[in-house]
Amino acid sequence: MTRLPLIDASAAQPKAAELLGGVQAALGVTPNMTKVLANSPAALAAWVHFNGAAGSGVLPAAVRERIALQVAQENGCDYCLSVHSYLALNVAGITQAEVSQARDGKSDDPKAAAALALAGEVVQTRGAVDDASLSAARAAGLTDEEIVEVVTNVALNFFTNFVNRFAQTEIDFPVVRHA
Repeated sequence: MTRLPLIDASAAQPKAAELLGGVQAALGVTPNMTKVLANSPAALAAWVHFNGAAGSGVLPAAVRERIALQVAQENGCDYCLSVHSYLALNVAGITQAEVSQARDGKSDDPKAAAALALAGEVVQTRGAVDDASLSAARAAGLTDEEIVEVVTNVALNFFTNFVNRFAQTEIDFPVVRHA
């Protein structure tokens, strides 16, 4: 059971209701995570805008979903593993094998593998990545723009992982558990 109330758009503060309406329009559903965030219209707005900005960058959805899976696995966030497994398979077109690999920070796609290696370093070092890892990312073909977006996507996923672990958000997607 979720530890914080799930705020429906009909009961939300005006700003949160507007944002929840936008989520519903964009996704066709209003995930429980957004209903938890609606307890604070500012937190919901932060996620909506951060998620939208990260999604408009140069990293393809398939790479962003792989990063989300890796970070959720590392942080033990079953809610985010469930959501991003669903999105990876049904929106980004990643295979089940690729989803499993991504959870372990691996990919058969060289550019995705480089992004995941860097993301893993960002997670493990909490951002204190050494020069050798940065050089390896560049040598693997990641541009500085992509490198910054890898860090951005790690940070975005830390935010959602922490919110959902804290709230113990009820999973409203096909359930996936961390190993």
